[in-house]
Amino acid sequence: VQLQASGGGLVQAGDSLRLSCAVSGRASRNYNMAWFRQAPGKERELVARISRSGSGTYYADSVKGRFTVSRDNAKNTVSLQMNSLKPEDTAVYYCAATLVVGVLIQSENYPHWGQGTLVTVSS
Repeated sequence: VQLQASGGGLVQAGDSLRLSCAVSGRASRNYNMAWFRQAPGKERELVARISRSGSGTYYADSVKGRFTVSRDNAKNTVSLQMNSLKPEDTAVYYCAATLVVGVLIQSENYPHWGQGTLVTVSS
């Protein structure tokens, strides 16, 4: 499976931004998807995760109530709607895919990655 992330940019605190991940390849709908982010000098962290059917989601505490992950299996896309952005949300955001079921927090559990898209939130 191949992943292509897009939608990053420079915004002000309080603004919204929507990231998209185009998923292509064989049986792409079978993959559980996730968004990770990595800020300068910090480890990559799981932001949100969505099951292959879209019925199960998980959010990091830091984004809960502000971010929403969704997927459109007909269009083979996964999105991350980010509202009320804060300067601490500044990071490179990555979409990732795995066939393994469950809330997998460690990036090592995701064998497929898209290129990152930079989100910068100014104060």
